[in-house]
Amino acid sequence: MLFEGNERKQLERKMLEAGRLPPGQAATLKWPVLHEGSVPRFDPARWDFRIAGLVEEPVRLTWEEFNRLPKSTVTSDFHCVTRWSRFDNRWQGVLFRDLLKLVKLQPGAAYVLVHAEQGYTANVPLADLDRDNVLFATHHDGQPLLPEHGYPLRLIVPHLYAWKSVKWVRGLEFGDRDLPGFWEQNGYHMYGDPFREQRFDTD
Repeated sequence: MLFEGNERKQLERKMLEAGRLPPGQAATLKWPVLHEGSVPRFDPARWDFRIAGLVEEPVRLTWEEFNRLPKSTVTSDFHCVTRWSRFDNRWQGVLFRDLLKLVKLQPGAAYVLVHAEQGYTANVPLADLDRDNVLFATHHDGQPLLPEHGYPLRLIVPHLYAWKSVKWVRGLEFGDRDLPGFWEQNGYHMYGDPFREQRFDTD
């Protein structure tokens, strides 16, 4: 335990010096489990992914169809609003930009409401998803995601607090307004930049 504590402190100093540790955060070597509600059951025969809103034609993908999309690997940091950060996570999945190729956006589409199991939602500006390190992850550090970490599919948006990295994702809704999602309706910041400590709507 002492070795682990020393290793964590060394990592924290290293990331702080590199400008990768946001203010108010502490480094962790573990991956804590935090979410609202229960862990949903995954049925590949009934699972689908839907893209709707301001698109020329809505899209619906089965689990089999989703898994035929191109796969990519991205390494990025992960910052939880509860004040811990985990560094150099290796994610494998489908890049947002590859999924975006499946639709033609209508004029005015500038925001996305991310839909997940059990009615959960989170809002993210389109410009923040349209980056080369944002992806829908199926694997973490070489292993399939565990159910409690979002299996079968989790959105990863590395530069925002991790509540925007939605677990158990089921679809995207493009719109022309920044509509608040679940946590945004319950006092969290509409954007959530960890380096600006945008935790709550009063920040």
